[in-house]
Amino acid sequence: MRELMSGIWTWPWFSEPHGYNFNGYYVSHPNGCICIDPVEPTPETIQQMRRTGVETVAITNRNHVRAANRVRETFGAQTLIHAADAEYARGQGAQIDSDLSVGGRVGPFVVIGVPGKSPGEVALHWPERRALVVGDAVIGNPPDHCSLLRDKVMDDPARLRQSVKGLLALDFDALLVGDGEPILHGAKERLRELVESW
Repeated sequence: MRELMSGIWTWPWFSEPHGYNFNGYYVSHPNGCICIDPVEPTPETIQQMRRTGVETVAITNRNHVRAANRVRETFGAQTLIHAADAEYARGQGAQIDSDLSVGGRVGPFVVIGVPGKSPGEVALHWPERRALVVGDAVIGNPPDHCSLLRDKVMDDPARLRQSVKGLLALDFDALLVGDGEPILHGAKERLRELVESW
């Protein structure tokens, strides 16, 4: 795993069809460590997570089930997803324990609704660290830029654009993306550039 910010690590899985990384995140926190959208972990990644454990697996959208079950079973963690995406995720084999509720918290993160790609897409905002974690709402491709997935894979492209525009009301400097390259500084300006291009 690579430490992006103090206490926040990532590890990648390269997607040949997409031509960029899918990313899992591990957040060490005194109130319980969180794994977000975990991609398939290496034995070294599992070993590193064992040092402090995993209390919660947070899935940002129905398509990011990824390796959630493996992490859940390895660490006895609880897996959370927004209720609107839960049925689809279960259909993909995910074992879901509870909901991510918009406006609620998971560890240090506030759950932000960003529907459009799917009805239950969420982002996770850590206000004190000025960090925003997104699943499929925004991708980091090409590196150091923000973009969207193709309209044809979205349930409601116009709604997603409104959701993404709404993220500009948050205070963040780092954007940790599920797909592509994270942007560790100046991310809000990169997102603003994307919104202004529409």
